[in-house]
Amino acid sequence: MRMWQSTPHPSSQSESTIRPYINPRPSHFQSFATLQNPSIQSKGFQSYQSTASVKMSSNAASTTKGGRGKPKASKSVSRSSKAGLQFPVGRIARFLKAGKYAERVGAGAPVYLSAVLEYLAAEVLELAGNAARDNKKNRIVPRHIQLAVRNDEELSKLLGHVTIANGGVLPNIHQTLLPKKTGGRDKEIGSASQEF
Repeated sequence: MRMWQSTPHPSSQSESTIRPYINPRPSHFQSFATLQNPSIQSKGFQSYQSTASVKMSSNAASTTKGGRGKPKASKSVSRSSKAGLQFPVGRIARFLKAGKYAERVGAGAPVYLSAVLEYLAAEVLELAGNAARDNKKNRIVPRHIQLAVRNDEELSKLLGHVTIANGGVLPNIHQTLLPKKTGGRDKEIGSASQEF
């Protein structure tokens, strides 16, 4: 294979003696015909540039999204979002480990406990919100939580021995303390007894 040497700058020579610049090391897709024909070579060089730019962009994309090996920039996803919960799974896992309830804590235990606590909180807050709306209030106060818990059979059983501060009591008047009803039958009986 013969070596091609580049000519000096075109401005220093006349147009008749100008030879096109040829790369001394042709790329893998350049053939001997492209080396002899400058128009084919320029097309090949443009296609080489386009393929090189595509390769560079794909390499840039692979470093961010990952490919072979470990991805360089990976965003961490919380265990709560993986489980679809609002309560913090990682924090509950930390509390379970720090509480020494057992020597070891499984991976599913904090997820399960977070889900149960979130369900109970949502249930109490829904009923307390209904109680606040019934009292024409926009803010839930302990009184509304007390009314919500004591009027629900299952929650009342769960929180039977729990005292809610500033909760008050359920409105209740014993039957014996209520005034006796006076109806038409009493008047008839009284009038009949007076007649005798």
